[in-house]
Amino acid sequence: MPEGHTVHRLAAVHQRMFRGRPVTVSSPQGRFADGAHMLDGRVLTEAEAHGKHLLLGFGDEQILHIHLGIYGTYVLGPGPAPVPTGAVRLRLTADTGYADLRGPNVCELLAPGEVKALRDRLGPDPLRADADPALAWRRIERSRTPIAVLLLDQKVVAGPGNIYRAEVLFRAGIHPLLPGRELTRDQWAEIWADLVALMADGVRTGRIDTVRPAHTPEAMGRPPRVDDHGGEVYVYRRTGQPCLVCAVEVRTVQLAGRNLFWCPGCQPPVPG
Repeated sequence: MPEGHTVHRLAAVHQRMFRGRPVTVSSPQGRFADGAHMLDGRVLTEAEAHGKHLLLGFGDEQILHIHLGIYGTYVLGPGPAPVPTGAVRLRLTADTGYADLRGPNVCELLAPGEVKALRDRLGPDPLRADADPALAWRRIERSRTPIAVLLLDQKVVAGPGNIYRAEVLFRAGIHPLLPGRELTRDQWAEIWADLVALMADGVRTGRIDTVRPAHTPEAMGRPPRVDDHGGEVYVYRRTGQPCLVCAVEVRTVQLAGRNLFWCPGCQPPVPG
């Protein structure tokens, strides 16, 4: 599933390509035909993201809500748009180009009240200017749930996925199984600030890089990471490899249905 920075990048691309222009909207696959008919020819007025949710406004209180889920993909390009191939759920076209959406978890029209209800269910998004980290802290500080689980709970923090979760905990030296209520306020402030900075870099570059300057391939004289996800990281998908900081082997375990990565040397458990 894409991490939140990817959805913010999609929102920015929609802003550049379609905002202020009448948009031809279709559903070649047919599963969003009624919604596409309602939007066809309208002007895109706004495009924004909240966590992993993309929200496209078309005026007249028509808001298109998209959640890519695990299998959703976007293809964007200049015009003229090619003949649709595969299961294109949604196509947007304008004189500036086209956007094809395939396989999303959600593609639906919402009324403003429904959008508010969606936002109210989500935690603060580190990439949004209106985010309030204190809202997340109020949930974290009273929870027995491990902080690694809380960071993937979109009701607590909206946007981070498995990569950012693993990397910010490593960078803060926090054991992933630490209960939320045992995290200090200062530790939470450090995690939040790191999410804001790292995810903003992800929006800018289109990849997730989390290693500090002293641990880049160039600084350490090591080969660049080779992985489908790209980017230089400390622990994510580095199971069995030596930690870039302390050389202890990176470990992984299943937690709440997801692979959790951490370094036992840099993230020791808190004595209890």
